[in-house]
Amino acid sequence: MPKPIYSKKPKKGVFSRLMKMLLEFYPKLVPVTIICIIFSSIASSIPDMYIQKVIKIITQALSKDWNWSKASEQIIPMMLFLIILYLISTVAITLYSQLMAVITQGFLNKMRQAMFKKMQNLPIRFFDTHKHGDIMSYYTNDIDALRQLISQGLPTVLRAGTVVIAVFFIMLYYSFWLTLLTVGGVILMMIVAKVMGGGSAKYFIRQQKSLGDTEGYIQEIMNGQKVVKVFNHEKICQQEFDEINEQLYQDSYKANAYANTLGPIVMNIGNILYVLIAVVGGVLVLNHVSNYSLSGSVLDVSIVVAFLNMTKQFTGNVNQVTQQINSVVMALAGAERIFDMMDQEPETDEGYVTLVNAEITEDGSVKETKHHTGKWAWKHPHQADGSVTYTPLQGDVRMVDVDFAYEEGKTVLHDVSVYAKPGQKIAFVGATGAGKTTITNLINRFYDIADGKIRYDGININKIKKSDLRRSLGLVLQETNLFTGSVIENIRYGKLDATDEECIAAAKLAGADDFITRLPDGYQTELSGNGANLSQGQRQLIAIARAAVADPPVMILDEATSSIDTRTEAIVSAGMDKLMHGRTVFVIAHRLSTVRNSDLIMVLDHGKVIEKGNHDELIALKGHYYQLYTGAFELD
Repeated sequence: MPKPIYSKKPKKGVFSRLMKMLLEFYPKLVPVTIICIIFSSIASSIPDMYIQKVIKIITQALSKDWNWSKASEQIIPMMLFLIILYLISTVAITLYSQLMAVITQGFLNKMRQAMFKKMQNLPIRFFDTHKHGDIMSYYTNDIDALRQLISQGLPTVLRAGTVVIAVFFIMLYYSFWLTLLTVGGVILMMIVAKVMGGGSAKYFIRQQKSLGDTEGYIQEIMNGQKVVKVFNHEKICQQEFDEINEQLYQDSYKANAYANTLGPIVMNIGNILYVLIAVVGGVLVLNHVSNYSLSGSVLDVSIVVAFLNMTKQFTGNVNQVTQQINSVVMALAGAERIFDMMDQEPETDEGYVTLVNAEITEDGSVKETKHHTGKWAWKHPHQADGSVTYTPLQGDVRMVDVDFAYEEGKTVLHDVSVYAKPGQKIAFVGATGAGKTTITNLINRFYDIADGKIRYDGININKIKKSDLRRSLGLVLQETNLFTGSVIENIRYGKLDATDEECIAAAKLAGADDFITRLPDGYQTELSGNGANLSQGQRQLIAIARAAVADPPVMILDEATSSIDTRTEAIVSAGMDKLMHGRTVFVIAHRLSTVRNSDLIMVLDHGKVIEKGNHDELIALKGHYYQLYTGAFELD
């Protein structure tokens, strides 16, 4: 799916989908809130009718020489009714204000939960093809646009729209002529709003995109600050930022210029209309022009005065609706981006073979158990006859004639075969881009192969549930990822139910215990910013310990020691040997000294296996590996 952009108009159906979700989240509170808004809006329109009646009573009293006591008999009940109406309206306003706070924040909370849950189910391909800063903007800029729509835009439009409709019918009740004049003025206001509001909305959408670009650039420079400084790129970065920031300024300036101009123009059209109603109404009254209305009343001063107030309400609320155009457009653009992300195809998993705790009986048969025994088996239900078989988890991994391409037509791996028996150490070497990491991505099923087969303990990995497959694999990447929390919590990430003793034992195995115990709070030292207070080598040691505590039968080490200096590598080598003992291990390494003791070394070039054998065999062959190995020594 092509990545949505801010500069296009929101798709049709986005608003209805948003409203449907809002009702699904709050099926009772939303209707109650709508009723309160409509009631308070209608209540604010009714007083104009009573103002007209009061003025008429007073003018009649003056013409008939009434005293206040006679007039007050009719006026006081009206005043009491209005007071009660306003009190009830105040309660309704207070209630819907509180409910809107609950609905708005609750809706955003549920949306973020739904987005994050969806994100956890997306394939790795999505994160490889989308900028992380852009993904973050879903949770910041786009969610904030929805907040403004739900908390301000929708209530304002509903409230103002209700007032406009109510006042329109009250106007018709009193005078067709003055209503026609008012509607003509409002049509002019809407034309102006469409012309200027359209330009404003266009630039507000561009502003949102420019804001995302600016935030993304700042994040990128912050993450690479050391690189920027060491290569003296401060001035270039400043120039690049100035260009991006200038674009944000231009878009923001134009958006707000339109928006700030629209309000006063529409408001002044309303003021002109107010004057016209007073003048035209006065002329009609003085000339005793026949009045056409639903009430059949004669046009007099009381109706003109009431119309002046209704005109203010009518135009004022139309102006409020036009002011929400920008927030509505921005929110719909943000909602479209969010829905596009939530509509992405989730990671598929047709697997039905699961990993279970197992016991090996004396006769060698495998039995499932609920207790943790340290032994695992694949539970394989056979759909044909309904039988279930158990295969011990050993770590036998075989790739047969595998082809793969990240993009159609651009083959990354071609006819690759790998045979790893339980306990073997298989190494992949070759130039950057040769396909080494891709092989491990396929074993993890981060991506699925285009052709060929991958079998794990004799089972096609497509039949194994991905969560169970990945639970049986340990992974240490070249790029470490530590999370906010203590050191021991980061180690426990590999096995959430691991005890402190198991985590410490794993750290000792990886050679990390020595430096951890010298930290200010030892294993309880808090880490943040991907372990920014640790060296790269120390972060890698914690990542190795995290894999060790998981105790998987298969380990994948993707340049696991590339960030560790020679002295630290010597310290960790013994621990790594213990970690790899009895396990099937796949090693990717540029430092060829780390793969000399591998059972099998596979040399890749442009997605093909061009040589394979152990170290001595490949050196004797004097081929590509020999050149890489001797070249490494020359570099040393």
